[in-house]
Amino acid sequence: MEVTGTRQSDTEERRQSTAAKIVIGREEIDRFGDSTVGEVLKRLPGVTMQGPPGRGGPPRMRGLGAGYTQLLIDGQRVPPGFSLESLTPEQIERIEILRAPTAETGTRAIGGTINIITREGFKRRINDLRLGVSSESGQLTPGLFWTRNDTVGDLIYTLSAGAFRGRRDDHASTHTLETLTDSGTVLRDQTEVGDSTGQRVGLNVTARLQWRLSPTSTLVLMPVLFANRGDSHRVFELHQSAGTLPPLYASGDSSGDSRFSMSRLNLQYRGTLGDGLRAELMGGLADGRGRSSGVRHERDDAGTLLRTTTDDSRTRDRTQTLSTKFSKLLEGDHSLVTGAEAEHLARRETRVTTQNGEDPLAEFEPDLQASSLRLAAYVQDEWNLTPNWAAHAGVRWEQIRTRGDSGDGTHPDNRSRVLTPLLHAVWKPDPNARDQIRLSLTRSYKSPSLQNLVARPVLSSRWPASGANTATSPDRAGNPDLRPELAAGIDLAVERYLPQGGVLSANLFHRRLKDYIRSTTELEDVAWSPVPRWVSRPKNIGRATTQGIELEAKFRLDQMIDGAPPVELRNNLSLFRSHVDAVPGPDNRLDQQPRATVNI
Repeated sequence: MEVTGTRQSDTEERRQSTAAKIVIGREEIDRFGDSTVGEVLKRLPGVTMQGPPGRGGPPRMRGLGAGYTQLLIDGQRVPPGFSLESLTPEQIERIEILRAPTAETGTRAIGGTINIITREGFKRRINDLRLGVSSESGQLTPGLFWTRNDTVGDLIYTLSAGAFRGRRDDHASTHTLETLTDSGTVLRDQTEVGDSTGQRVGLNVTARLQWRLSPTSTLVLMPVLFANRGDSHRVFELHQSAGTLPPLYASGDSSGDSRFSMSRLNLQYRGTLGDGLRAELMGGLADGRGRSSGVRHERDDAGTLLRTTTDDSRTRDRTQTLSTKFSKLLEGDHSLVTGAEAEHLARRETRVTTQNGEDPLAEFEPDLQASSLRLAAYVQDEWNLTPNWAAHAGVRWEQIRTRGDSGDGTHPDNRSRVLTPLLHAVWKPDPNARDQIRLSLTRSYKSPSLQNLVARPVLSSRWPASGANTATSPDRAGNPDLRPELAAGIDLAVERYLPQGGVLSANLFHRRLKDYIRSTTELEDVAWSPVPRWVSRPKNIGRATTQGIELEAKFRLDQMIDGAPPVELRNNLSLFRSHVDAVPGPDNRLDQQPRATVNI
């Protein structure tokens, strides 16, 4: 007798999950030949990638800005400064998209959760080497990627490495019109045009070393190393066609250099303690270091040097995590999971800014520090109540303590507690059919980033620190008194799974936010200037709402039209609306949220 087991398909795993989940496996990733992780994600319903490939920032769900989407790698939060473009599709086993938070994956997911599972070692040997080249605006980006799976005794290992080098050219123009609102007098009507060049090189290495200690227990070691370096150069000209105030400069140039490295080491133990109780213990350390420097020169019409500005910064982010999880299958189709987590983040930043050789921020401490400590405990139960009903209920408690830095020797300390009950349910009108309805009631939150808790200002590059600036070119500063945002949400989805593996779905969602964080620009009396300056800093400004609908159709053409060719189609359309109570309308939407996204 021969027994053969196979993993569920991505669509079937999505169908059987009680919590709303989309799974993208190796077959789907290989099918489209994507060269970056961003290319994989941007085809998914409700997921947007900002900017061109390779430099667009982290992915965003439901059009929400940075920080609202929880990004995980192997179930662990991504450390600060990490870019998804450092990963290659060859290093990924599958991607899980959760539209609503669960007690197990965490509730720092107002927009949703993206969990990237790296490739696991298995006994089928793989030794792949791939060379890829992409082009943007005539500039080539070559990359070399290697993946190796093998076994040595009881050790199963996976090694992945990638190296790339990219170059880009950009042309940009910015038009600024400043008028007095009472009289309509034009103060400045000017356009700045600039051309820039830049290049970036990077290296990433990941490994997964798995030892089978016994038939029911394993030990996994996961080291990761990412490093990249970039430099840029820009030349620009400022043309003013009208205005009562003279332009500050006529032309200039700037150059910059940046480096970033991140190392991470996770250790995981999984085993059975007896009586069907599964235990998992994980600890991790991460260290990220960044360094950047830049210089800017401004000249008048005759080419005389007017101002030289330099900016040098050093950052270090350290993360320590420890978590435990216990799971057990109970009678009556119960799956009970409980666990606890602890996470400590610490950021140290050193920054020096000069204008014509003098430091306008000399009264601020050069070394600034911020930290956060998070403790969490959770319990959840996944239960098939009847052939028609399945439920996924849980509760998660978290305590967050943040310690900011005002730059003057004071360190504001904020503490908050979040209790988040979570409920997911699936109803199948006919257990033998392939239609179902999902409902989720959740609470979630978003913590302020450590960078936003550091109050040391970053001066506007267009205006000298000794005088006034404008609201269109403000100084930027953090806010050590920020509180987390809290959100209550509801999701309702209708899904139809087609016999040959396709899916049609419509998902409605609504989120009500409290203590919404938004950057506001206000005129302030500041220590670094004898006159008031416009300063942009994040603040908790009150309540906001966001809602939308996400439509998805994934099928083969001959499933819909008899006799049609077997062409596979992936289509999705998402529509978003939002409202910020403290911002006057119209168009008082959440920051950076698009009205719609569509992929065909």
